[in-house]
Amino acid sequence: MINFEELIRALILPLVAYPNDVTINVDDTNPDDIACEVLLNKDDVGRVIGKGGMIAKAIRTILYAGASKEGKKIHLDINSK
Repeated sequence: MINFEELIRALILPLVAYPNDVTINVDDTNPDDIACEVLLNKDDVGRVIGKGGMIAKAIRTILYAGASKEGKKIHLDINSK
């Protein structure tokens, strides 16, 4: 079973300037869906989303592949604190 919190942390921490401000909440209580929320310092949101959302899209693609392997769907929200 994939630990999505650790996967998200491994993907996002190298991108941010304030790693201590990163909070990741994963709700996998629903058997078919996984809801993930990443809270960042407001100065890091642009770095994680990327120009035109390209970095966020790449992160979501990796998460979708992992969730699909387990027969689930995953949703990722990226917000500032």
